[in-house]
Amino acid sequence: MKLHTQSSMNHRRDEEMSMSISKNTTPPSSPKPLKHPRSLPRSINYLLKEQRLLFILVGILIGSTFFILQPNLNPSSPIPNSSFHVSESVPLTHTSTVTTSFKTGRVPVGIGKKRMRIVVTGGAGFVGSHLVDKLIKRGDDVIVIDNFFTGRKENVMHHFGNHRFELIRHDVVEPILLEVDQIYHLACPASPVHYKYNPVKTIKTNVMGTLNMLGLAKRIGARFLLTSTSEVYGDPLEHPQKETYWGHVNPIGVRSCYDEGKRTAETLTMDYHRGAGVEVRIARIFNTYGPRMCLDDGRVVSNFVSQAIRRQPMTVYGDGKQTRSFQYVSDLVDGLMALMEGEHIGPFNLGNPGEFTMLELAEVVKEVIDPSATIEFRANTADDPHKRKPDISKAKELLNWEPKVPLREGLPLMVNDFRNRILNEDEGKGN
Repeated sequence: MKLHTQSSMNHRRDEEMSMSISKNTTPPSSPKPLKHPRSLPRSINYLLKEQRLLFILVGILIGSTFFILQPNLNPSSPIPNSSFHVSESVPLTHTSTVTTSFKTGRVPVGIGKKRMRIVVTGGAGFVGSHLVDKLIKRGDDVIVIDNFFTGRKENVMHHFGNHRFELIRHDVVEPILLEVDQIYHLACPASPVHYKYNPVKTIKTNVMGTLNMLGLAKRIGARFLLTSTSEVYGDPLEHPQKETYWGHVNPIGVRSCYDEGKRTAETLTMDYHRGAGVEVRIARIFNTYGPRMCLDDGRVVSNFVSQAIRRQPMTVYGDGKQTRSFQYVSDLVDGLMALMEGEHIGPFNLGNPGEFTMLELAEVVKEVIDPSATIEFRANTADDPHKRKPDISKAKELLNWEPKVPLREGLPLMVNDFRNRILNEDEGKGN
């Protein structure tokens, strides 16, 4: 009985103690106590303990010393008693003024300008290789894409070893992935001999090749320039031809693989611009001549020059009264670059408005090469345009461009190149 009473008392004492503890314990759902009002002095007290403030001040002092001395550590800072001299053999591009000393601390204009990365399809061809030369000289990085159907490695081999030049053997009919800022799309055989050799391949190059390069421009946000042709005017009923003229083209003729192919390429280019927002430019190129043309490509200037050098009769098709306009290749390259860098889409006629009949051209070639050269008349080819002369008023006004090299000045430059290649035994026909 005594044990039972004692255990009951112990039980009541345990319950009283647990109730007392629960009263003094904060329930889990109670709000978090407010921050102690003396927390700010405690933070200051934390900084003062163990010399922490001293370490902070030392760090600030070291950082200030570094920024004060930093201009003297900069490689572009003035070098006492020395000057920077520019070698005449190394051209400086994109500079409006050249400083011969760093004493003033000025940086030459253009040093910090972004270098463009540019792809040129058909860049090993006649026009493409001259464009590559100009872009490299300007200071850009250039990637050439060419399948060497009409292009030649010899046209660009002087850039081999240049770290700003790349050459890729590729057919634009197949897609390619690149990262570039601008695309010059020149890939397509341009002479009748070459584009008639495989007309299906020609139109595939114009359509599929243009689609692939436009798709690339869309994906990477590059500006795209299409080199179209005066052949989009066909055998024109308007003379001279303006960009607003829609042309007179035979869609089923032997030349239509090229004529209609380029017209379709222009359509695709404008559709990508309107539908996908691609920045595009369109150039319609008229007859162009100069060094690096294929020796036997069927175009009248190269034909006459090659035949005169080889002492063969110059072949004139038809009565020789059909007219053409001839621009030197450097003028065309200047026009293409002005169009690419400008703000206007086009199309733009790029050609020399000087008009010559075939007989007049033959006489100029005789003057330059061989006055005793003879002329041989042959039947005219199908769908050969009777007149061809560009109206370049639009390019003059909006691009501030016009050709500068007349035929009698440019032709001797081409003749020198052709003579060297024809006399070289390793030079093959049409290569």
